[in-house]
Amino acid sequence: MTRRSTLAALILSAALALPVASHAADITVFAASSLKTALDVIAADWEKQTGNHVVISYDSSAKLAKQIEQGAPADVFISASKQWMDALADANLIKPDSRKVILGNTLILVAADPAAVPLTITQDFDLAGLVGDSKLAMGLVESVPAGQYGKEALTNLGVWGAVAPKVVQTENVRAALKLVDSAEAAYGIVYASDAVGDTQVAVVGTFPADSHTPIVYPAAITASSTLPEAQVFLDALSLDAASAIFAAQGFIVLK
Repeated sequence: MTRRSTLAALILSAALALPVASHAADITVFAASSLKTALDVIAADWEKQTGNHVVISYDSSAKLAKQIEQGAPADVFISASKQWMDALADANLIKPDSRKVILGNTLILVAADPAAVPLTITQDFDLAGLVGDSKLAMGLVESVPAGQYGKEALTNLGVWGAVAPKVVQTENVRAALKLVDSAEAAYGIVYASDAVGDTQVAVVGTFPADSHTPIVYPAAITASSTLPEAQVFLDALSLDAASAIFAAQGFIVLK
């Protein structure tokens, strides 16, 4: 064997001894629709840094939780309320040790008229009179977290009975915002994060924090997930870079 062939054999032998690079992971995330603007940016940055791929399905937390209950393949679930994460936990469909609360939010009233006058939301404020002959857009009040928080706040403030006939309910909070954007509804109840950067609506009031259950976003790995990268992605949501993006979008970062 010549020196050249001997060297080639050694190089080939060394190459075969090296571990084969693992394929990039495809992580499926089910996330509350209110997270879309911020989470799209965070996921794109994470993909560039890791080489992994993230597929995110956005909808109401209720609908996503029910899809997971029915066997939909997801690695990470991020809910806009404790209720729907609890439902999956009770059914043993998440990994308990992975669960953590990552964000909070604020409930606000927005108007289709950008020049709408701001108001202070207090007990018995005349929301029905404010809406007039138009509509108040909200997420489904029995299942969509923003709708549930909204109905709870309006009930505690003593105005739900008067305004209920004027409410149009939507499948998620972003759909409620779109109705106000298009002026199909004069007012809407959404999260503060939804209104950031939306120049078509005016924020006219903030609901008192004690008028509704605290708005929190719990996140967890699903019980069916087998990807270690799913935990890495979940952990990345609490890093400083992601926290800055969430904060800029109007969320309350909880650590």
